[in-house]
Amino acid sequence: MTTQELVAQIHKKNSFLCIGLDVDLDKVPEHLLKTEDPIFEFNKAIIDATHKFAVAYKPNTAFYEAYGIKGWKSLQKTIKYLNENYPEIFTIADAKRGDIGNTSTMYAKAFFEDLEFDSVTIAPYMGKDSVEPFLAFEHKHTILLALTSNQGAFDFQTKDIEGEALYKQVLAISKTWKNSKNLMYVVGATKAEYLADIRRIVPDSFLLIPGVGAQGGNLHDVCKYGINKDVGLLINSSRGIIYASQGEDYAQAAADSALTLQKQMEVILKEKTL
Repeated sequence: MTTQELVAQIHKKNSFLCIGLDVDLDKVPEHLLKTEDPIFEFNKAIIDATHKFAVAYKPNTAFYEAYGIKGWKSLQKTIKYLNENYPEIFTIADAKRGDIGNTSTMYAKAFFEDLEFDSVTIAPYMGKDSVEPFLAFEHKHTILLALTSNQGAFDFQTKDIEGEALYKQVLAISKTWKNSKNLMYVVGATKAEYLADIRRIVPDSFLLIPGVGAQGGNLHDVCKYGINKDVGLLINSSRGIIYASQGEDYAQAAADSALTLQKQMEVILKEKTL
């Protein structure tokens, strides 16, 4: 999917909502546990109920890998279902991969060729030669961890190195890499006050913003500092939507929660005349 196609979906739906499909079998409705593939059945119902309000879905691969080969098969079925039924939806493999040379190439092939995701999250700590193998896939997107929402982000990401915060150096240096036009960045919603500085470095890039809702991030603060002429934001909500109910009404409850966020986004887009 091209960036232009993603922007078109945002304007069509008046939404920049990304829904995280982080499935924990201890939290899904009990009746699903009797099905052959409860993870996929849960995802399918959530997707069918919320696709009108979302422009992206983001399965965190850890929640599938934890269940071994069965979980990986559920992930395969989920992305296949999305691609076949809702091809206009932007898909993100939240895998946080990153290694050098051929290893990164193999990771990229796994998510871009085999699973056919539109994008994958990458840890940039190992630098250029760990990221460029992902960027070599011309029509795919690489989403670098820049400034994350967890408390541990202050251990390294905000530390000054020769007078400049590490996360700012990651942003600036990454722009020099081959095919950097395909880069997006993860910025936690709990770091909204940093977004003005981030936008000065990457004014045109899309930012994936987790942390709105359960982690305490504020949608209006994020948009105040982070929105650009193409919107340029994907606001992720996971638990607040997919676990809005643990009863048999879980899909409808998820749709209601997604609609609430979408309506807030619609108001923001109108206020900013976007």
